[in-house]
Amino acid sequence: MRKQVVVLIGTGSIGQAIVRRVGAGKHIVLADLKIEAAEKAAKTLEDAGFEVSAVQTDLASRESILALIDHSRQFGDIMNLVNAAGVSPSQAPVATILKVDLYGTSVLLEEFGKVIAEGGSGVVISSQSGHRLPALSEEQNTALATAPTEELLSLPFIASITDTLKAYQYSKRCNVLRVMGEATKWGRRGATVNSISPGIIITPLANDELKGSRGEGYRKMLSLCPAGRAGTPDEVGDLAEFLMSSRGRWITGADFLIDGGTTASYFYGDLQYLKATH
Repeated sequence: MRKQVVVLIGTGSIGQAIVRRVGAGKHIVLADLKIEAAEKAAKTLEDAGFEVSAVQTDLASRESILALIDHSRQFGDIMNLVNAAGVSPSQAPVATILKVDLYGTSVLLEEFGKVIAEGGSGVVISSQSGHRLPALSEEQNTALATAPTEELLSLPFIASITDTLKAYQYSKRCNVLRVMGEATKWGRRGATVNSISPGIIITPLANDELKGSRGEGYRKMLSLCPAGRAGTPDEVGDLAEFLMSSRGRWITGADFLIDGGTTASYFYGDLQYLKATH
């Protein structure tokens, strides 16, 4: 029996929190660069009563994304897309960050926008880091939002990036702008697409960072932000659930900053000291 399909790319804590909220009664496709991670998440969700399948997917490859679409469509109409995949400035070199986070996410939005079902919705997990990038020119914004995906990495202001943090920030800014650009196309299919920009969310990796050599700096930053703490995957999941529900049908092409006020404090509050390091 064909079902509605939810596709998750990046099977970590945030992605799982979202599909738990929108995946009941649907078939959930779990895609990850590491098939072991997808299969581990599949076991967890199966034990919680969800119908799932796991597939290896490389977000940096259009061919791999198209294969993911083919796999997903065999179960039914693709109603929901959640992109929670990506690499951070400490995990990869500049070229990989741009190929995965900037180019890959753009291709994903483009290709899924061709097949998303009427009444469907998508959510891209971006980052607060994109909000710390200075304002770009109108021409740069337009290019990141609408340039052909195969030309993105050769844009002069992208091709000249040499710093991993800048690569990440530009990638996350591109995610937000690309969502705006693609929202017009998704709308023609009766679907919505939005981005969410989380701050520090407690995951196994974040816990390791908080306990590691840079942990003191992270703990100070969290204590000084307006919320006074880090966020949880479930809080991001709650926001995504709203955006992907019937209550969020008039919301598309938008970005939602969910960081406990960290960005506000970075520009205008107790965290302004961080500007010197960013």
